[in-house]
Parts: sequence; structure tokens; C-alpha cells
Amino acid sequence: MGGSIRTNAAAAMLGVSPNTLRSWERRFGFPEPKRTAGGHRQFDLGEIEALRAAFEETQNISSAVSVARERGAGPASPARLQSAFGRYDEDGANRLMEESLTVRSVERTIEEVLLPSVEAMAAAHNAPQSPEYGFAWRFATCWLAATQRISPPASRAEGVLVFDASRPPEAEALQAQALELVLRRAGLRTLTLTADSDPSRLGSAISALDPRAVVLTGHGASLDALGRLVFTARRTAGEDVAILDYRGAIPNTGSSTVETLPETPLAAREALLARLDARGASGRFARGPSTAIGY
Repeated sequence: MGGSIRTNAAAAMLGVSPNTLRSWERRFGFPEPKRTAGGHRQFDLGEIEALRAAFEETQNISSAVSVARERGAGPASPARLQSAFGRYDEDGANRLMEESLTVRSVERTIEEVLLPSVEAMAAAHNAPQSPEYGFAWRFATCWLAATQRISPPASRAEGVLVFDASRPPEAEALQAQALELVLRRAGLRTLTLTADSDPSRLGSAISALDPRAVVLTGHGASLDALGRLVFTARRTAGEDVAILDYRGAIPNTGSSTVETLPETPLAAREALLARLDARGASGRFARGPSTAIGY
């Protein structure tokens, strides 16, 4: 990671005083600063990031120096992003996301770095009340929204309507947002509406999108509410529209009318695309694992 910072900033990143940082430099020769023309220390940002991550793991400076020298900062990971969230370090979190995008796709960055880090924050703190989790959740939802805004326009005719029953700042709300993003990046015309939407006023939205699939997600809606949405969607878009459950919006009661998607955004997208392609070839959706809804 490029860039350099002055002593005070480096010490603040490490959570120590400038005097402590200078003592580590003298004792271990690491981190090793360069000098400006005016004689001021300039620390390599990558070395400071590496030392901070290693020190958080070991809680021993001698061991941390050895680890940091050996492996450097390492690739962007949920643990490193979680650490940035815990420090309320928005710039650091942005750097880690950009770093991940140099070696991963947007979809893999979401699945392998962003969502796991927020879920880890939820597990480590008293989410959603903790301010650390709140910071992480807001960063994630803003990042997903910004990435969606620069997604390419739809390149496929099929529409997908998502009814989201999650509630901010639940982690499930990020899963729904991530699903919409990856569907859009696959070229699908996608519209997400709250599961609280009045079914009697959905006709124009459904007619405009003409969805070939309706996805139910989130855990905040009753079976009756979801059933009314499904009934409205089928009445307006046609009986052959596929009704899909993402991440357990509908309790599994044994009978099967609603198909179940895989529980990660990218796998769910691939399963949905396969169903759309199968329908294009045969005129009907291929069926997958399913759960029940009485409509």
C-alpha cells in the first residue's frame, strides 16, 4: 500500500504515543521511517497498517514486529475491515475496499470482505445498538448504494421484483441490498420495494417492470402479508412468474410452492439467471428447492 504519514498520525493509527512509536523504531528498527528534507520522520503507510493488524492479533509488540515484517499488511480481509470499523476509520475502510477491488470483482468483494466484516461486527458487539456496528452498517449500505449508481444499464429484457421485509440496521437489509446490486450488474431490470407496500397500489409498478421473477427477502413480514404481495404479483404479471425466497423470508413448513435461492448474493444470482435462461428455452421456469406459502 502506497503513501506515507507523519509520526503523530502513525502513532494515532497504532493507538500509542509518538514517544512509544519512536522507542519501537529504536528498539526493533521497525517501522523504519524515511526523513524529509526538513528532518521529519515519514512512515510507510503499509508498514503501519501491517504492524497495527499484527499487534491487534498478538498484543505483543515484539511478536507483532516479526509478523508484520514477514507478511506485510496482507490482502484486504474481513478482519482488517472489521478493525477499521472498530476505529471508526472511514478512510481506512475505503482504502481496504479499493485494495480488494484490485484483486477481486465487485461481487467477490461484497461476499468475501464487506458482508462478512459487518456480520462479524454484529456478532462481536451488541448489534444493532452498538455504535461500532452502526458505523459499519452505514458504511456498507452507502458503499453498496454508490456502487449501484455506477452499475451499467440493463442489458436483459427480464425484470426481477424484490420485496424486502428487512429493517435497517439489520444485517439482512445489507444482504437484500447486495442481491439487488449483483442482479443489476448481471444486466437484469431490478426493482426493490418494501414488503410493507400496499398491494392495492402495486399494479402500476408491476406493470412497468413486468417481472419474470419475484424475490421475497427479510424476516419482518408475516406470511399473510407476503401472500398478498405474491397474489398481486401473479394477478398482474401472470401465473408463470417465479416466486423465490432469499435467505428464509418464508418459514419452511414442508410443502412447496415457493422456490428457495442459495443464501449468498452471487450464488442466488446465478441460480436466478439459470431459471430465467431455462424459462427462455422452455417457456417455463426450472424448479429448485422450495418452501411453502398458502397463496
